[in-house]
Amino acid sequence: MTLLELKDVTAFYGPVQVLEGVSLTVPDGGAVGILGANGAGKTTTLRAISGTVRAGGSILFEGKDIRGSKPEKVAAMGIAHVPEGRGTLGGLTVRENLRVGAYLRRDRKGIESDIEYCLDLFPQLRDRIRSNGSALSGGEQQMLAVARAIMAKPRLLLLDEASLGLAPSTAKSVYEAIGRLRRESGIAMLVVEQNANLAFTLVDSATVLETGHNAITGSTAELRGMDEIRRAYLGG
Repeated sequence: MTLLELKDVTAFYGPVQVLEGVSLTVPDGGAVGILGANGAGKTTTLRAISGTVRAGGSILFEGKDIRGSKPEKVAAMGIAHVPEGRGTLGGLTVRENLRVGAYLRRDRKGIESDIEYCLDLFPQLRDRIRSNGSALSGGEQQMLAVARAIMAKPRLLLLDEASLGLAPSTAKSVYEAIGRLRRESGIAMLVVEQNANLAFTLVDSATVLETGHNAITGSTAELRGMDEIRRAYLGG
């Protein structure tokens, strides 16, 4: 079953058109990657879905066109966005950040249970549970950003450049935890990532964007086998 479908999506920052017509689908429980060079439109695609940029075309979530919906309405539908730059609330503790992620929920016992799950998924956060977000390392802030999104109990997770600025070992740990989350929760994921090797450990398929439009789409295995993909994104 298709959970998310983009059809010829365009997007604009003021008068400047950034997306020229992007199309992709994310199956329920599936994970799809978006690859591409800087400026290709990867982040803008996620912003179009979450309602933070002006968009055209069709954005269907569970069969309903959500294009133009306000970000808070998109979140309430079950779409959680982990933006590039993490967006950690620096003045709040780790626990308080996690509670902010659950602000739309009313199931107190479920919230506490999910906080424990997040701390199990990211053990470093348990050690920093009383620390403010601003005191965390970059890797810990990324873990917290993902955990806070999980607290909303989303159907779909939009993940933007989770490895950005992280040491390779830390990025690997973050992706291993996200992979575990996918296996255990069934949350669907749309993953923007510069590091294709990391992305391919998580996603089943991917699309490559060039200047705001789809250039190549295929399964992870198909893309790994393409010379141009290996040269551009896999270091081969």
